[in-house]
Amino acid sequence: MAKGTHDSAPDPRNAHILISVNGELKPRAEAVVSVFGSGFVLGEGVWEGLRVHKGRIAFLHRHLDRLYEGAKAIAMDIGLDRDALTRRLYETLDAN
Repeated sequence: MAKGTHDSAPDPRNAHILISVNGELKPRAEAVVSVFGSGFVLGEGVWEGLRVHKGRIAFLHRHLDRLYEGAKAIAMDIGLDRDALTRRLYETLDAN
């Protein structure tokens, strides 16, 4: 695997994960985004790091509050409401 911009320790649990791309679960090697997307071209975006404990996402409501507030601040449409995003997160978590 190519070295990224941040140091990290390889974790074999991540070798075969599935990643949700526009609602479709894809193997890690196939999970790509367009270089023509605004996140890539303009560098715009918001993100939240999530921690999973015993199959549940810790403090999910707080994370979603920050995510949607950050998106609002840059006039970014996340494209999913909170319920749909929560379902998508748990679908991805359950698939892995």
